[in-house]
Amino acid sequence: MKKVLLIEDNKDVRENTSEILELAGYKVFAAKNGKDGVETALREMPDLIICDIMMPILDGYGVLHMLSKNETTSGIPFIFLTAKAERSEMRKGMEMGADDYLTKPFDEIELLNAIEVRLRKADFLKKEFSKSAEGINEFINDARSIEDLKKISTIRDSRSYKKKESIYKEDGVPRGIYFLNKGKVKSSRSHETGKEFITGLYKDGDFFGYLALMEDRSYSDTAEAIEDSDISFIPKEDFIDLLYKNAEVSRKFIQLLSDNLVEKEEQLVKLAYNSVRKRVSEALITLNNRYKSADDKQFAMKISREDIARLAGTATETTIRTLSDFKSEGLIDINGRTIIILNAEKLEKMKN
Repeated sequence: MKKVLLIEDNKDVRENTSEILELAGYKVFAAKNGKDGVETALREMPDLIICDIMMPILDGYGVLHMLSKNETTSGIPFIFLTAKAERSEMRKGMEMGADDYLTKPFDEIELLNAIEVRLRKADFLKKEFSKSAEGINEFINDARSIEDLKKISTIRDSRSYKKKESIYKEDGVPRGIYFLNKGKVKSSRSHETGKEFITGLYKDGDFFGYLALMEDRSYSDTAEAIEDSDISFIPKEDFIDLLYKNAEVSRKFIQLLSDNLVEKEEQLVKLAYNSVRKRVSEALITLNNRYKSADDKQFAMKISREDIARLAGTATETTIRTLSDFKSEGLIDINGRTIIILNAEKLEKMKN
């Protein structure tokens, strides 16, 4: 049962509103002034607070200020009650962090709808979503339940890509973002000399292709399937809705998007300062960390020497010689195109 705290100095309004909320299935705590309201909020930790503005001892602004400064109560949805004459003051309340307001007199449906929307948003923010096709669909479906995101399409196209098939190409125009349901994908960028550099490696549960869309520019790299892959597509309109139309949803979505940004920054620094041996070992460790499953005792992957060279930022011939050295040192094994990592710890701790 959800708990609602009602802070209202008018006895009739307080009792009538409490009765409506209790009939709707909420557990109600009522306070007759702001001071009592703050004390009740700290003691009972309600799921939502409804608070009048003009009250004795401590007004609604004071209540909101005190609760928003307290870490334990700052995230509780807060709805102001205001008389028509006070509507011009509502900007102040919204700027302070209030989630919504109701103008007195309000009807029963208006009150219950406002509470339901705010509680639904609060539940959405607390929820953890898995980085899987099911988790992303659950995230989008839950986001659609929020009033201003209801137009998000329910269809997310999914298609299969063969090994080495392009998903998007450098200088192409982004029309949405991609989510890797199953498989392996790389993104790479061409240099004016004709060499390629791998800019990203993606596994099950990863988004990719979104930076160009966010920056409103053409793709600066090319995405290609490393192996047969199943990929979902989220159209541009849906992505923009998720990112910009609602602050709470935006924060949640950015969390899902941003997992590999720090990894890319670290990769660029290592390419700038590490030796060839260290860069090749880092490339192998990146593959190991990115694609080794929890059930694998040893990491093994079919990958071209050219792709390892692009990931390490070095020539293919140099990469082949370095891999041969690693094999003779017992760090890896090579079986045709398959690289098997025998000692990931030594590769990771290799001196520069």
